Amino acid sequence: MYKTPCSRLSGFVGVSVKQKLIQNVPRCNQTARSLIQLHKRDPSKWLTYQHLNFLKRQYVSKNSSELQQRAILKQTPVLTIVDERDDSVERQVERIPTIEAVPQPEDVTSKAQPEISTLKSKDVAAKKGSVSRVVATSEETPHIHVESNEAKQARLDRQWKELKVDVADLPDIYARLAKIKLTALVVTTAAAGYAMAPVPFDPIMFSVSLLGTGLASCAANSINQYFEVPFDSNMNRTKNRPLVRGQISPLHAVSFALACGVPGVALLTLAVNPLTGFLGALNIFLYTCCYTPLKRLSISNTWVGAVVGAIPPVMGWTAATGCLEPGALLLGGFLYSWQFPHFNALSWNLREDYSRGGYRMMSVTHPAMCRRVALRHSLGLIGLSALAPALDVTTWTFPVVSLPINLYISYLAFRFYRRGDRGSARKLFFCSLWHLPMLLLLALTCKNHSRKQEDATPVPLSLPAH
Repeated sequence: MYKTPCSRLSGFVGVSVKQKLIQNVPRCNQTARSLIQLHKRDPSKWLTYQHLNFLKRQYVSKNSSELQQRAILKQTPVLTIVDERDDSVERQVERIPTIEAVPQPEDVTSKAQPEISTLKSKDVAAKKGSVSRVVATSEETPHIHVESNEAKQARLDRQWKELKVDVADLPDIYARLAKIKLTALVVTTAAAGYAMAPVPFDPIMFSVSLLGTGLASCAANSINQYFEVPFDSNMNRTKNRPLVRGQISPLHAVSFALACGVPGVALLTLAVNPLTGFLGALNIFLYTCCYTPLKRLSISNTWVGAVVGAIPPVMGWTAATGCLEPGALLLGGFLYSWQFPHFNALSWNLREDYSRGGYRMMSVTHPAMCRRVALRHSLGLIGLSALAPALDVTTWTFPVVSLPINLYISYLAFRFYRRGDRGSARKLFFCSLWHLPMLLLLALTCKNHSRKQEDATPVPLSLPAH
């Protein structure tokens, strides 16, 4: 059968290995069954990865003092089986003792005889009933508890289920997801930066740059809300956001962010200029990947957020000129300094909310620094206004006409610094709401047109001599 000793030896080895495998097959099957049963007994160790299903629903779990977002699995309905034999309460069967006949007089014997027979029959019946009850209890099969429609609906409502979004509600949901008021402020500051640039006004380029900036802002705000769902649910200020209330799924929110961010950055890069597109992408990155996680780690998030808010007017300037100039940085400095009295006053009255949400804000962890920084940057607005004509951005009229509003916000910041109460913080916050548009409007009216006129001055043509 085997041609060589080597092939004969390999044949013997193969036969012995095969026999060993055949002997170990039942043991392996038993081990596999035991592992499967152990896995089924402990559902907490189940791991499922269902592509993008983790974006459909989230819940919060606390692990090592950190909040994490995980996917929750939809539980399958389980029928409850009630087995009376497993009842922990032991049933005690009381046996009625037999009643012996009592000798009575002859005249009463005839009347008492039926009663004694009745008692004996009852005793026998009781014994038979108790025995039958014990037998029935021991042989009774477990029955299935049928769930009512109301209980089933209540159980399904407690579980995660697919969302049904009404198309008529989508515009309002998208507006709140994009933080439409904040996006409007971003677009307004970008428009101011474009208008302050010393170049001829191009309405088409102006509209395209504002559209791209607005789309980039919508994308950044949507991603920010996606990341902060478990924390926003703990704050009264943000608990009614669409993702927190479940009006829209996380996958839908991320899709909306991509649908806004990708065209917005592409529009700024291709239709305006690459520098503006780079600033738009940088702003999305800073807001979503730096500012958002820093809010739960360090108070430096306020300074990073101020940089994010200072970029839109710079984008407007670069959209008009195509380059970074001192005027663009000056407008960014206005927005950078303005945000500290604005946000510090806002966060002062929301300290309990931010603390409940787990955010590390100056108003929560460093209240004295919060008031001091607000006053410092309010005074800095006066210096920046004086620097504008020196950089040939505005005329010397601007520092004079902007001095009253700058002094007023500085005065309110000083009151906030000294008192540190809710009333002074509220006044400073409402003052910041009208201070910024007023300051930008004054800067636009005092814009220096000398460079524009020099660029627009026609070069005289020399006529040839005859």
